[in-house]
Amino acid sequence: MYRIRNLSVIFKSYLLTLSVFTLFRVMLFITENDRVSIRTDTLANIFYSFLMGLRFDVVISGYILLLPALILSVMAIWNKWNDQVYRGVFYWILILFTISFVICAADIPYFNQFFSRFAIGAFAWIDSPYFVMSMIIEEPKYYLILVPLVYLVVVFYKLLHRIFFAKKETSVIKSVWIRVMISVVMIAMMLVGIRGRIERKSPIRIGSAYFCQNPFLNQLGLNPVFTLMRSYLDEQDKRNRKIHFMPADRAIEIVQDQLNIDQKNFNSPIAREVIPDSIYQKPPNVVLVIMEGMSAAKMSRHGNPYHLTPFLDSLANHSYYFENIYTAGKHTFNGIFGTLFSFPALYQQHPLKKIKRYNGLGSTLYELGYSTIYFTTHDGQFDNIEGFLRANDFERIVSQKDFPSKEVKTTLGVPDDFLFEFAIPELDALSQKDQPFFAAIMTASDHGPYYIPDYFTPRCSEIKLQIVEYADWALQKFVRLASQKEWFNNTIFVFVADHGVPLTAAYDISLDYFHTPLIFYAPGLINQPTVFDCIGGQIDIFPTLMGLLHLPYINNSPGVDLIQSNRPFIFINDDDKIGILDGQNLLILNNKKCDALYHYRNSDTTNYANKYPELVNEMATYARANLQVFQSMLNNHQTRVDTKLSK
Repeated sequence: MYRIRNLSVIFKSYLLTLSVFTLFRVMLFITENDRVSIRTDTLANIFYSFLMGLRFDVVISGYILLLPALILSVMAIWNKWNDQVYRGVFYWILILFTISFVICAADIPYFNQFFSRFAIGAFAWIDSPYFVMSMIIEEPKYYLILVPLVYLVVVFYKLLHRIFFAKKETSVIKSVWIRVMISVVMIAMMLVGIRGRIERKSPIRIGSAYFCQNPFLNQLGLNPVFTLMRSYLDEQDKRNRKIHFMPADRAIEIVQDQLNIDQKNFNSPIAREVIPDSIYQKPPNVVLVIMEGMSAAKMSRHGNPYHLTPFLDSLANHSYYFENIYTAGKHTFNGIFGTLFSFPALYQQHPLKKIKRYNGLGSTLYELGYSTIYFTTHDGQFDNIEGFLRANDFERIVSQKDFPSKEVKTTLGVPDDFLFEFAIPELDALSQKDQPFFAAIMTASDHGPYYIPDYFTPRCSEIKLQIVEYADWALQKFVRLASQKEWFNNTIFVFVADHGVPLTAAYDISLDYFHTPLIFYAPGLINQPTVFDCIGGQIDIFPTLMGLLHLPYINNSPGVDLIQSNRPFIFINDDDKIGILDGQNLLILNNKKCDALYHYRNSDTTNYANKYPELVNEMATYARANLQVFQSMLNNHQTRVDTKLSK
């Protein structure tokens, strides 16, 4: 019988390591089995969680086994085996997997304590190793983990040694090309396993493990070596560096004064309860559409000469329309996060990459009895959005995997109008339940690569203008289809951009990139269309919407109800710069050069910073205090508070 030794050794090593990883997952499941109820968590979900675990285990095993596979493949192709190299490969696998198994063992008590998989934060204890060792020695339950760890490592060593050194008759395939082909196929399959997914937009992420409403089963599928390495890489990324403008206590004092917070009912410094004067007998549904790249500058009412958005312009005349609203940042993930969770962007930090829980729109409405669903045109794993939203009480994520493959036209998935068409029956089904629904819809067509369906005929000749026409037409189609449904008259539609585009740039920060339309459209509920000229941001959508819904909630964010309150300034994030605006002035804080103050309403490019130092200080302090408070809340795990209103 002919066989290639490298293929045999690597394949058996895979099976062995995956088996040990699975045993540790079983141990974790046993220690946390009270978090799973067979009545609510089906056996299929439990099975899927373990199946997801295999995917993450394959990733870690692949990273460790890739170099041995390459070395053994080279030896197999040339049919020249070196015993010292071969033994070195054995010890490479033994040592790295032993370290991995130690991490898996440490992960179990860590998860039992923190309900989170092992991460770099666990090493904060290393400042006092004597204390840590004493704590471990004095706690008997840790021996329940240590004994199986030692046993599994010993068994792993013996079985791995047998795989590598058992004496067997070995024949060699004579054709070097066949040996090359088999080795290439093996390495290619390993690389696919390391990536974890075959979808183009994103490799496997922590959020990939989140698939159901049980937070334990969502985390059970993770591999702690993966979460440890991912947290280390995220911490090393300069984009995720923590900000420090001022002491946290001082920032909290400033923001509490801004928000008129004097109650101390919650562990968060800015959480406050909001109780409306009246409550709807039948709470309205909510459909929130986050429009890709829909800068206010694309609308005729804001001066665009090409008449690209006739529907949005018309809708603004029949709604609550907010003229001066700005996005939290310049990226889609900033827009999604700012809109759904009411927090600002912190320079280049990516808030969706680290899964945390918030008192955002999804969780608040879910706990008030709403069904929750999120629609996106493309891969739900991109930007870690699916896992992040599932962890924050979105019951279902509709993404590219749910659409017919023939309708997927580009990397960004399906066109906007197909997304809306697909969403209508989903919303119909939710409306049949004895509860209201909240649907968030993220469009994508107004972002390259552009795709315009054949059945749409644009007026303009330039593709970047045509795609705006199409996006506006798709929105109109959605509202027309929705208007034919029974649930339409008891629904509040919200339209906002994720970010804009820099059509003009009079300053270091292009305001067109941040200026967004904000429309609350509810023909069955809003009787008097109104234009609001107040300054505000995406972070204000959540509290403003909750005010329109007349529902009690806890606002654990810097956002305010723009109908009931006025904010003096709004702050925006341009990755390496911060912009602060009031009704007339734009202050740009730039670490690389002096601050600049402009009268942006008339496009004045004169820097007035030296002329109005008190205003500069007031605006800068306002923004820096708010950003510092958010950083402090992240550091101290205060982004989520108990939602039971105080009595």
